[in-house]
Amino acid sequence: MDLLNAILPDALSAPAALLLVFASFFTSALTAVFGLGGGVAMLALLGIFIPVAALIPVHGAVQLGSNSGRAWHQRAHIVHGIAVPFIAGSVVGAVVGTYFVVQLPDALLKLALGLFVIVITWAKIPGAARISSAGLVVGSAVLALLSMFFGATGPLFAAAFAQLITDDRKALIATQAAGMMIQHALKVIAFSIAGFAFAQWLPFIVVMIASGYLGTLYGTGLLDKLPEQSFRRWFRIGLTLLALDLVRRGVTGLL
Repeated sequence: MDLLNAILPDALSAPAALLLVFASFFTSALTAVFGLGGGVAMLALLGIFIPVAALIPVHGAVQLGSNSGRAWHQRAHIVHGIAVPFIAGSVVGAVVGTYFVVQLPDALLKLALGLFVIVITWAKIPGAARISSAGLVVGSAVLALLSMFFGATGPLFAAAFAQLITDDRKALIATQAAGMMIQHALKVIAFSIAGFAFAQWLPFIVVMIASGYLGTLYGTGLLDKLPEQSFRRWFRIGLTLLALDLVRRGVTGLL
């Protein structure tokens, strides 16, 4: 325990770190099966134990590792015709977004994001599955730009990828992981430039990522056994619950 305390930042106790490492396995397994939920759960858990100033950058680094591990392990199922244009557009949108970010009411953003996710989860966008590479670049740039305002974009990207990949759950999870890997990488780069001290959190982050990768291996095994129809049903239910929670928090904040 003394060794563990020695490599942890002062703001994080050894028991809390062990609990979070344990939780990383299960949240990564959850995302490997359904493509969503794990990141939101991990953000909530981290928020209990680590300082607010470190919450978003540490979560971004952990999710970068988690999504990278999932994208690597499931790389055979990545739809490169979607992933490559999406990644290119995301970089463009993030760069452009840095020049246009304004501070909008958080409650209003949560309400708008929740409603938008519900709409694109249950309403089929005509021609989405046949969109061109140029259209993907533009669309992903817009999503990346929106992420500069919304912040919590996991449900938004999950709903968007579900419109693009409608008949292969493994391709959906793998391609989404590749896209979110880039989103979190851009976030980590931004916080590094801003001066966040990642070095003191690095041992904890590395162990969290290792635990998460084991969860990815376990979750991928469950995904292989899950029928496509059941996956789609639970995927939509999960997205809707997350979106409704965003709407609830948005309405509460506006009252």
